[in-house]
Amino acid sequence: MNEREHASVCVHSKTIASPGRGILAIDESNATCGKRLASIGLDNTEANRQAYRQLLLTTPGLGQYISGSILFEETLFQSTTDGKKMVDCLREQNIVPGIKVDKGLVPLPGSNNESWCQGLDGLASRSAEYYKQGARFAKWRTVVSIPCGPSALAVKEAAWGLARYAAISQDNGLVPIVEPEILLDGDHSIDTTLEVAERVWAEVFYYLAENNVMFEGILLKPSMVTPGADHKEKADPETIAKYTLTMLKRRVPPAVPGIMFLSGGQSEMEATLNLHAMNQSPNPWHVSFSYARALQNSVLKAWQGRSENVEAGQKALLARAKANSLAQLGKYSAEGESEDAKKGMFVKGYTY
Repeated sequence: MNEREHASVCVHSKTIASPGRGILAIDESNATCGKRLASIGLDNTEANRQAYRQLLLTTPGLGQYISGSILFEETLFQSTTDGKKMVDCLREQNIVPGIKVDKGLVPLPGSNNESWCQGLDGLASRSAEYYKQGARFAKWRTVVSIPCGPSALAVKEAAWGLARYAAISQDNGLVPIVEPEILLDGDHSIDTTLEVAERVWAEVFYYLAENNVMFEGILLKPSMVTPGADHKEKADPETIAKYTLTMLKRRVPPAVPGIMFLSGGQSEMEATLNLHAMNQSPNPWHVSFSYARALQNSVLKAWQGRSENVEAGQKALLARAKANSLAQLGKYSAEGESEDAKKGMFVKGYTY
């Protein structure tokens, strides 16, 4: 990594990890975005995807609560209906544009019905193009399944793939978000999740170091440590915060600027309450959010695909972004939250 790339990743990782702000993830593949649109009766066309993402990215005042937005390739190269580049809409609000760079999950031969994440082929040249287009950070999501083991092979493959991706990203001036999602699927206890999370993150940091990844220029996107979705006992936010912070303190060097949690199918309110609980005392890193469903669910319901509802959709986005901003600062209150915000969004075997 040359000096320019070194400076770029350090500056942008710190910008994204700025107080009271987090990441809006809207990098769903076209197929997954289609499911979002279908939930409000819209066809999965490029025009509809553009209209929805334009609504999100042109929300006035969004930059107060959002520091970065992860885009799908289509959106990174897209313009609004008025001809303005989507990335320029973000930059005007001091929001850093990001890009999903992985090519999705495929079965991992020799494992216990587990998967691995593809996308390293051609990643360097794609990353250079994304940088040229305005992206300054990247995301690679791989998954670990507790009901499937996880096998040593799957954990090693996940960690190695993330480390290679991170090194290639930094080499091209992009801040890599490191995301080994430990899926909510299963009936395991919170103690089992903690044990698996510690094993996964130990391996991830081992391979990040092996690949000479600069820790000051990465961001993490972990799952919160919770019981499996089918476990008989639910955990309260204080318990989830205690277990999650215990795991992070044991595994994550303080050189890492930010930890941006994924929501992983929690309800909008659960994701916010859990983040709030984690920010009740100082942490060695910026502890914030990188939410997709937990920021978008209310927006879709308010918008319903109608042009006259764009403002209502944007207000819904601002309300959720503000709630999570307050949670990042440890100042959130759940008073006045709607019933919709309390509904879980867990989907078994969810694909992104």
